[in-house]
Amino acid sequence: QVHLVESGGGSVETGGSLRLSCAASGYSYSTACDYCMGWFRQAPGKEREGVAVFVNGGGSTYVVDSVKGRFTISQDNSKRTVYLQMNMLKPEDTAMYYCAAGYTGLYSGYGHPMNYNYWGQGTQVTVSS
Repeated sequence: QVHLVESGGGSVETGGSLRLSCAASGYSYSTACDYCMGWFRQAPGKEREGVAVFVNGGGSTYVVDSVKGRFTISQDNSKRTVYLQMNMLKPEDTAMYYCAAGYTGLYSGYGHPMNYNYWGQGTQVTVSS
């Protein structure tokens, strides 16, 4: 059974930084798509959106325009862990952040949440102005 556990969320002021971690267990990298893990977020009253995801077997990344230049995704396959370094945080980054894995490709776009089978419980990020 696959488990994704996020950590690293918290409250910061505008311009601050946080580093999120997602540790996967029970997850095997059997196909190239299995390396397509990443991060989504959902703010109250809004749809879940893809923030940063590894694509193409982990060889490249999809990053939503609103965080480009500020957020960086990385992973340590030996530790089955994906990270999201978030710098220059803004109040609009406030959301619950979720780790996702098990990419299916059934829907258009790597940032589509329906493309992922496995989800963590989420970690809250709050940015105050």
